[in-house]
Formats: sequence, C-alpha cells, structure tokens
Amino acid sequence: MDSTTAEVLYFFPPFLRVYTDGRVERLTGTDVVPPSINSETGVSTKDVMIAPETGVSARLFKPISVNPEKRLPLLVYFHGGGFSLCSPYCSMYHNYITSLVLVGQIIAVSVDYRLAPENPLPAAYEDSWTALQWAVSHSNGQGSEPWLNDHADFRRVFLAGDSAGGNITHNLAVQAGVDSLGGGVKLRGICLIHPYFGRKSVDDVGKVDGNINGGRPEERPGVDNRWLYVCPTTSGFNDRRMNPAADERLWRLGCDKVLVCVAEKDGLRERGWFYYETLGKSGWNGEAVIMETEGEKHVFHLFEPSSERAVILMNTIVSFINQEFVEDGPVLGLLLNHY
Repeated sequence: MDSTTAEVLYFFPPFLRVYTDGRVERLTGTDVVPPSINSETGVSTKDVMIAPETGVSARLFKPISVNPEKRLPLLVYFHGGGFSLCSPYCSMYHNYITSLVLVGQIIAVSVDYRLAPENPLPAAYEDSWTALQWAVSHSNGQGSEPWLNDHADFRRVFLAGDSAGGNITHNLAVQAGVDSLGGGVKLRGICLIHPYFGRKSVDDVGKVDGNINGGRPEERPGVDNRWLYVCPTTSGFNDRRMNPAADERLWRLGCDKVLVCVAEKDGLRERGWFYYETLGKSGWNGEAVIMETEGEKHVFHLFEPSSERAVILMNTIVSFINQEFVEDGPVLGLLLNHY
C-alpha cells in the first residue's frame, strides 16, 4: 500500500499515529541531545551499548565534580511514554535526569528500551531487566564501565520512572525480590512518578487521559486500549504487570522503601493511590510514602521543570534517595502520607 494513501489504524492523540501500512509516526520525543563529557550543566554524560543483539543501550550521567573518596547513590531510570515514545536521549528526559543528578549528587543510568508497537511487551520489561543486571554487575568494581566501578555506591541502588516507566520500575522491583539481582546487591528503594497501572475493577472507568483509549470504544472491558495495543498477548484485567492487586508476589517487592508520586489532575491519580493502598495490604515489610501534588496534571514536571511544584517534586525525590524523610501532612501544595 502506498504510504501516502495509508489510513490511520491507531491514533493516541496527540503523540502517536500508526498507519495501515505499518508505518509508525511519533509526534514527540524523537529529538536527540548529544552526550557531553564536560558539559556546562555540571553533569557529564555518555552513551553505552548494553546488549548489541537487541540494541539495549543507556545514557550515563555523572556530576563533573566527584570526590574520589566518596561513593554516590546509583539511580537506574526508566522513561515514560506509554511504552511507545521517547528515549533517554530526547531533550525532555536528558534535561530532567541531568537536573536530578546535579541536585541529588547521584550517578544515573537512563535506560533505552525497545518501544512498541514495533517491539510489543514484554520487550520493554526484558530490556530493562537486562540493563539493571548490567548496572549491578559493576558491584565488584570490575565491570565494563569505569563511572560505575569508581563512583557508584551499590549499597544505595534505586529505581525510578514516570508513567509507563513507573510501571516498569515496579515490575523490576518485584522481579528483583523473587529472582534477586546477584552480586549481593539489593534495591534500597524505588520511586514511581505518576505510574501507569490498571484500574481498580473491571467496571471502573474513572478519569483517564484522552489518549489512553485513542478515542475509540473499549475493546475489552476494564482494560485500556493502549495497554492492549502495546501488549497484545495480555491476559487482560488480571495481568499482574498492570494490576499489582492480582500479583501474589507483591509482598516480595525487592526493596526497603517506596515513594509513589501522583498529581491531583492526572487521569491516573486514582491508580497511583490504589497501588499505594494495595502495597500496604500485601504484607510487604517496607516503608511507603505517597505524595500528591495539588493542581497539576500528568508528568507536569517534565513540561514545566522550573515551576515551583516541579522543583519541590524533584527535591522530594532527591531527599528520598538521600535517606531524608518528610513528615506526614501538607507541604506547599503537596499531600504526603506514610505507612
């Protein structure tokens, strides 16, 4: 079929179009910021190939000024984009992780996993697990990457991600609790920023962003069309990758603490709260905190990174990584709960 006459098969506005001839048109997150060893930002970056056979790669971030006698927390980050958009190299994520590394004084590995629909799930989960194992393989100081060998503190390994990346973060933490990471490494904590999970029940429609179902009727009750599209082999509502309440392994979550971040006007807000509540009932023996930002939408901090509430969100994540705990209660447009 001539691509000029191909019809739109799926449209998840305003980010992604898929045509009947198989062509995929991504409308955001396709730009590339080159890495820089001596950046004016105060953070050096470089790209590494992790698994040539699948193309899994990552961008590494390190503060330019690092005390050689001091080890820094290691953050492995998974970008969002509905499993089908963006990369660590696009300006939105490159700039955000750069700021996070500078403010937090951490080492970061931002993972470039394969995207759907060309590579449907579970490809993103598999790639992310491969990248995490690669990162922690440096815990003996003899890995292939000097930045991790010389500067990362493997007693303080964290995972984080936004939206679909928050979902990946959770699923990898469960896998780490079940299968272990090896090398004696255990995750210190995970941070889920506006995470993408399934609904509370099959009948629960709730408030969702317009692109979740692509403007089309639901193809399967209780399951978002977008999830069906990126994961065509899903079992549906009870798929434990999207529904933590259906996962009997949840209590084995392989970390000591969890930070869940939600936003008041985010269509996924209720799903983030449901995750937090479900984790608390699972028997998991850890500490969880949920933070709600008032008056903001989904991943607002990526689009308005210098806004007051985006700065507060970043500082909260940094404090979480650096083991500083915030008391319960409202703080400048935020609501924090502990258990």
